[in-house]
Parts: sequence; C-alpha cells; structure tokens
Amino acid sequence: MQTPILDLAALLRKRTVSPVELAKDCLARIEKLNPALNAFITVTAESALAQARQAEAEIMRGDWRGPLHGIPLALKDLIDTAGVRTSAASALFKDRFPAEDAEVVRRLKAAGAVLLGKQNLHEFAYGGSSVVSYYGAVHNPWNLAYITGGSSGGSAAAVAAGLCYGAIGTDTSGSIREPAALCGVAGLKPTYGRVSARGVIPLAPSLDHMGPIARTVEDAAVILQAIAGFDANDATSADAPIADYIATLRQDRKPLRVGIPRAFFYADLDPEIAVLTNAALSMLAGMGAEMREIDLSVPTDRTVQNAEAYAYHAEFVARSPELYQPETLRRIQAGANLRAEEILEQRRNLEQARREIVRIFDDVDVLVTPTTPVPAPTIAELQKNLDQLRQRELSLLRNTRPFNVWGLPAISVPCGFTKAGLPIGLQISGAHWQEVRVLQLAYAYEQSTNWHKQQLPGR
Repeated sequence: MQTPILDLAALLRKRTVSPVELAKDCLARIEKLNPALNAFITVTAESALAQARQAEAEIMRGDWRGPLHGIPLALKDLIDTAGVRTSAASALFKDRFPAEDAEVVRRLKAAGAVLLGKQNLHEFAYGGSSVVSYYGAVHNPWNLAYITGGSSGGSAAAVAAGLCYGAIGTDTSGSIREPAALCGVAGLKPTYGRVSARGVIPLAPSLDHMGPIARTVEDAAVILQAIAGFDANDATSADAPIADYIATLRQDRKPLRVGIPRAFFYADLDPEIAVLTNAALSMLAGMGAEMREIDLSVPTDRTVQNAEAYAYHAEFVARSPELYQPETLRRIQAGANLRAEEILEQRRNLEQARREIVRIFDDVDVLVTPTTPVPAPTIAELQKNLDQLRQRELSLLRNTRPFNVWGLPAISVPCGFTKAGLPIGLQISGAHWQEVRVLQLAYAYEQSTNWHKQQLPGR
C-alpha cells in the first residue's frame, strides 16, 4: 500500500523524500502497468517532472504550500487542462486542447500538486462501466477481465494500482463512488456545489459533482480540502463555509444515528454483498452507532439528465454523429424529443426532492447502504451483449444515483471482497454540507477494518 498523503507530506517537508523521486516512481508504474489497465489516455511526463522540480525547489527554500505540495495526482479526462488534450474519451474531442485550466485544476496547482496526466473514462461520462471509450475499455486491477465501473473508471483503476496518489473524478449518477467500490478505494462525492464544475465537460449540470478518488478516507479529505470552495464564476457553485476536513477527521464525536433505508437500497442484493454489508452494519453498531430502520421516497426519473445531456451535445450530434461511439450516441439521442413542459416539471421535482430530503436528518445523522447492489461483471459479458449494457449499468448505479438528485455528500469505502476476489463498497451519506460527519464515520469504519490495506494480486 502507498504511504498516506499526510505521512508523505511530512517526509517531503523534511526533505527526506523528493517530489521528483515520487513523480518518477509513478511515471515508471504508469509505463509498466498502464498498457494492461488502460487507465491513462494522456501522460504528461515532461510537465509533471517540471512541476516536481519546482515543488522540490520551493520546499527546499521553505516555501511549503501544504500537504499536496509535491504529491502526484491525476485527472479524469473530462477536466480541462490548458494546452493538454481533454478528450472526454471521444473521437469528437481527440484534438481538443483547452486554453484554460478548470477551476479544480487551478486549485490543485496552487496547492503544489504534481499532475501526471489525464485518465480514461466512459465516453462523455455517459455510463457506469468504462467499457465504452474511443481509447478502449478500462480494466480492473484486481482482475483484468472485469470492469472498473464508471464513468471515472480510469481514475479508480489508477489509484488502486498505485499509478498516482489520488485523482479527481466526476459523479452524475455515481461515477466516483461506483468505480471506487469496484476497485477497492475511497471515492467521495461532496455536496452539490461544494467543488466548482467550471471547466469540466458536463453530462448534466443539475446533477454533476466533482470529487476525489483516493486510497483512503484521509487521503480523500486532504484532496477535498484543496479543491472545495466557492467559485463566483460557476453558476452551480455554492458559497457555503468550508470546514477543516483534515483536522476534524479524528476528533471525538458522539455516537451517530445511522439510518438504514432497506426498502430501496437493500432490495435484490447479490448474496455476497448482502452478507458483507450486514457485517459492516454490525461493526458500526459495535462502534456505538445507533441503527435506525427508515423509509425513504427515492427519485428514479432520469428526464433531467437525458435533457441536459442532449442540450450539450445537440450541435455536435447534428454535425458529426459518426464521431461518437454508437452506444453513447443512442443515449444522447434519448433526450432529443423530450417536451419542454416535462423537463420543467422534472427540474421542479428535483429541487423539491433536495428540499424534502433535509427532513430525514431530523431523525438520523447519516445514511448507510451498499454502494452497488451487485459486484463487477466482466468486460467480455458486457461487450458481448451491448443491448443489455445500459440496464446492467443502471443496476450498478441504482444505489448511488439518488444521492446526486438529492445533492447530498456521499462516500464509498471498501467493506469486503467477493469469493472471486473483487472489492465491494459501503456508501455513507449525510446532510447537505456535512462532509465532516460523513468523513468521520467513514474514517472510523475504515480504521476498524483492513479492507483498504489489501494488496493487489501479484503485488
């Protein structure tokens, strides 16, 4: 397992470890492992080493910027990077070189992070398998025959395989948490509006979230600290107070009231996931949590996502439909004939759902569910029958998507492995702006288990 970011930061600050050494080590691992994983689309080795040398010089003269200074990270290839191709895993954008960095990239650079490159994904983030990509499918590092989940599949695979110390993904229906679960790492979707989406190619702006994928909850908190905050130039950004996510992680807290919404989120679970999730719930109870069975009205309509995805792509589809993967094109065109009245009604319903979910937190502090109802399928079985691909993905994303509609912060942490050796995740969510509470419980659970310490086969 890689050294935690805070421990590494201390070594970097004391000059025991060099940022250049870290960058070279990650680049060597990418060169060795990426041909099999297909996690990176673009590797920016030259600029990464230049950033590492700059970080080393700054640290040497005592100009330390914080815990990400000199730490190698990477970005989902949906996030604009000035002068570096941002393709969204599509032939449509294979020659797209943005003029400006996304706001999240600007903040990472300001924190001194070393950016290694751009990671593969499900084309235009419109799917949950990372099988549909102009650059080919992403492979799960636990077993190359299996999917990583999506759409941030390359980011989760890269973090799990130690190609970088963390990554920034996007999440519209579960695209951070689902691949994090299937790759055995931590994936955090903050509250809607907590992290700026400016400069990120959208799927559905009303549902899109940015957040970290990392080896551990603590590492995710360190990255969130750097990227969270109000952006006056982003209409979806919220001006809400930012906590000290790192300092509060280990603080003593009163036992939490844990809501268990069984009616929807625990229905039709794979038997192995059911057993491991119940074991996790028992552990939380043993840690002092008060477990409460609750009922939730769960939104399932996808009109807003379909409409907003089509709105972004309509001109591109009219001009160059052949540059899309066929399955992506089919999904985009599903929003072509929606009526304006229907779209407006569902947008009102979305806002109403975000207001109403607040009430559940009068009775509980957090919600806990399995991240996915089923484990990862193989790449071959999904590619063999593309007619069923979307339904298989929707099944994987069933438990994550409602939290995008509600706009709640949610994290997936490892909670076991199937008999086939595939990771599964536990999802913890809290009230709007309560990332601290979510991170604290996730950290406490993680530290009570060894799932995050498991080594990949052959390591």
